[in-house]
Amino acid sequence: MKKIGVVDTTFARVDMADYAVRALKSRGTGFKVLRETVPGIKDLPVACRRLFLEGADLCLALGMPGKAEYDKTCAHEASLALLFAAVLEAKPVVECFVFEGEASGPKELHALARRRAEEHALNAYALLFRPRDLARNAGGGLRQGFPDVGAVRRTR
Repeated sequence: MKKIGVVDTTFARVDMADYAVRALKSRGTGFKVLRETVPGIKDLPVACRRLFLEGADLCLALGMPGKAEYDKTCAHEASLALLFAAVLEAKPVVECFVFEGEASGPKELHALARRRAEEHALNAYALLFRPRDLARNAGGGLRQGFPDVGAVRRTR
């Protein structure tokens, strides 16, 4: 049975992991979710590494950096460390960050975080169980959390 690690933070203003786990479970069975919550985004890489050591086949890292320039720097550092964890394990880490500045207010922020978490979770599922679905959408201009922009030109 496949294991999907889901790691989120207490810093986030939306329980993105709850939405991600629900989206995963909507796809059916055949996997187990390993969930861990950490204080902030720079803690995500170690949590993903721990879940890989527990047998996770893939990790979904969910975080919500704040609006400050410092938060953007921390997000970049966390992103690099998540890439390192993925390379170290030779397993995917699907990074799902929602920056507070992407939304005009709390209602829009909540909707964006929910949609992005759900869509990234479905991408994680596809990576493990339906990689051809991803190949069919290659170059399609798909966006997580915002409307898709579409392909510049379809080749198929």
